[in-house]
Amino acid sequence: MSIREKVGVDVGGTLIKAAIHTENDWIYQSFPISQIDDVAGWLTKHSDHRSLCLTGGKASLLQSKMSRSDIYFAPEFLASCNGARYLLTMQQTNTLTDFILTNVGTGTSMNLIKGETQQWIGGTGVGGGTIMGLSRLLTGIHDYDRLVKLAASGRRDTVDLTVANIYEGETPPIPGDLTASNFGGLMGQPSTPSSVDQLASVIGLVAETVASLSVFAAKNAHVDHAVYIGSSFVDNSQLSKIVESYSNYCGITPIILHHGQFCGAIGAALEV
Repeated sequence: MSIREKVGVDVGGTLIKAAIHTENDWIYQSFPISQIDDVAGWLTKHSDHRSLCLTGGKASLLQSKMSRSDIYFAPEFLASCNGARYLLTMQQTNTLTDFILTNVGTGTSMNLIKGETQQWIGGTGVGGGTIMGLSRLLTGIHDYDRLVKLAASGRRDTVDLTVANIYEGETPPIPGDLTASNFGGLMGQPSTPSSVDQLASVIGLVAETVASLSVFAAKNAHVDHAVYIGSSFVDNSQLSKIVESYSNYCGITPIILHHGQFCGAIGAALEV
């Protein structure tokens, strides 16, 4: 496949995401970071006469493996924010101008976007890498697609402690199905929960953490939307549902962008 016009590549800690802007549309591709040498060769072969812009923490590493001297670079957070703005324009009836942008990749970063400005406001080490690492530690499963599929059939109530558990026999002041303590239900439990239940609780922990931080950030910045992007949401319905549910419960409107994992790559391409 030949690449036309311009290419943006987001080189992250786990994945390499490419957004190819053709005459009529965008083409998206992703590769594991372990294939960085192959990606360098592929880009060198197909994008010699096309504009190429890199972003992400390992952008310089990818550039060092290529022979091109005319490669552009875009700041990671700026590229992600501009890519998110672009996708919002394409996917939303009403253009959203003020929101928290939460990028759940290997870790999680948050930016405050107001109009044409953007500001990094923080993040957390809890993200997709946590799902992978903690799931492997607990269950030995390290294939992302497999663990996400298994987690979908798991029960968190065998692992987590809910508000209803704390207020047993009484009416709690907040919804009883909210989590009081992730993995807290294991205290005093005589048997070990199944692997699928553990996986479901790992995803629940990550989802509630990133949603909580996004809600706090939105309220502090006086905005009422949180836009969620990142590879962690791909084919992960459980993560998406929990993030949406908790955000809505706290009064913040969540938007999980389609193709949101490519925001950085799109933003990079838009720079050239």
